[in-house]
Amino acid sequence: MNYDLIIVGGGAAGFFTAINVAENAPKLKIAILERSKEVLSKVRISGGGRCNVTHAEFIPNELSKNYPRGEKELRGPFHTFMTGDTMEWFDRRGIELKIEDDGRVFPASDSSATIINCFLSEAKRYGIEVLKNHAVKSFCPKNTYWNIQTSQGEFITKKLMIATGSNPKIWKQLEGLEHRTIAAVPSLFTFNSKDPRIVNLPGVVVNATVKVAGSKLSSKGPLLITHWGMSGPAILKLSAWGAIELEERAYTFEIIVNWLKEYSQQEIFEELIVLKNQYSKQQLYTYTQFDLPKRLWQSLVLASGIKNNTRWADTNKVQLRTLSEELTQGKFQIKGKSTFKEEFVTAGGVDLKEINFKTFESKKHQNLYFAGEVLNIDAITGGFNFQNAWTGAFIAAQAIISG
Repeated sequence: MNYDLIIVGGGAAGFFTAINVAENAPKLKIAILERSKEVLSKVRISGGGRCNVTHAEFIPNELSKNYPRGEKELRGPFHTFMTGDTMEWFDRRGIELKIEDDGRVFPASDSSATIINCFLSEAKRYGIEVLKNHAVKSFCPKNTYWNIQTSQGEFITKKLMIATGSNPKIWKQLEGLEHRTIAAVPSLFTFNSKDPRIVNLPGVVVNATVKVAGSKLSSKGPLLITHWGMSGPAILKLSAWGAIELEERAYTFEIIVNWLKEYSQQEIFEELIVLKNQYSKQQLYTYTQFDLPKRLWQSLVLASGIKNNTRWADTNKVQLRTLSEELTQGKFQIKGKSTFKEEFVTAGGVDLKEINFKTFESKKHQNLYFAGEVLNIDAITGGFNFQNAWTGAFIAAQAIISG
């Protein structure tokens, strides 16, 4: 069967590309090939089932700073299509979006089904063929066309878009076409730790600074203590920026946590001396300081060698210095990781040096385009990975139409 455009991958980037092409070039014959029996499955589970569409950062250069891999390459594309354009695109299709306090953008319905239904209805409206259970076995250029062999037969297309995310079989085929791919490693994950100081504190959240010992990796923000260790934005951000280095360490490393975020050990030690004089008759364990959650404060007091019935007046400088270190330089051994919810984001994919970011076309093969996580681009959590998909898909669609 012959087509003008075939998109391999029935995910967000694939549908966004197809719809943008079909809207502006309705005579083109377009098909989406999806290997499974469902399309847009990742959209369905994203954002806890609410679909974190994008992030309310409206300055291109600032938006690009949220991409550990792809920051430089996305600066130009974001000047063409970014957050505001995404929100306007959905608004034109009757999808109301909302911006939450942390900047994340969701459909007002709080349901990913809203986004999925939008894509499916638009695909139907423009006559885009959505072919499920079509696993791609091979694809190669033949003269001025692309030949695609699938589990359901052969396809011929003028232009080919790869939007499969981290699919090892597709990556291997791309390598056969002389494209270089960077091996996939997890990019968003939580840290596993059985440290006795936190093992009984699940649910505690603190604004903290976290550093990986022996490296330049550092992150600030809410840290959530979980049943298995640590999560929250501070940890997820660190996992994204440290994806490759932490994989090389086999996810066994030490982190240093400053539970007071900005304060130094010496500043807190001096403050503890003041508190000792001010509350000499009170017990340290009983009354929380520095606005820390009570359970965390009590755990760190005990970890400093101070008993739960000790009064401030009875502490010595060694104990207070130890407590100041626990508060600002707590060392925790991390052994292993856990996937962040059901959302599996990876670093890795097609080498960015082989992509023309003015068109998202391959530099090695004409009429071969890419969008989404098939490229070696990934972001911190918060809607940024979807924005990369929308931007790449939109720019590729414009190039496909004009070419």
